[in-house]
Amino acid sequence: MHSQNPFLDEFAKLTQAAMGIAQTAGEEAKTAMRAQADRLAAEFDLIRRDDFEALKAEVAALREEVAGLKAKKSAVAPKSPKAAAGTGE
Repeated sequence: MHSQNPFLDEFAKLTQAAMGIAQTAGEEAKTAMRAQADRLAAEFDLIRRDDFEALKAEVAALREEVAGLKAKKSAVAPKSPKAAAGTGE
């Protein structure tokens, strides 16, 4: 006397194989979609988020540097154009 039904055993094996195939197909579809998205991003000349964030930080640092240079220039430069013109007389 068998404790397992051979039909149910085969059905379980078939179901397990089908799940494996479905999982593999899902991974392949995901990979294909990612490749398509990368191709479209390159075609539209888009950038990735991490590249954008790095560029954003660099621009912020450059703005701070420019503001500092402007402040330094205004501290050294004369306050009014009349004062600069009157020094030659």
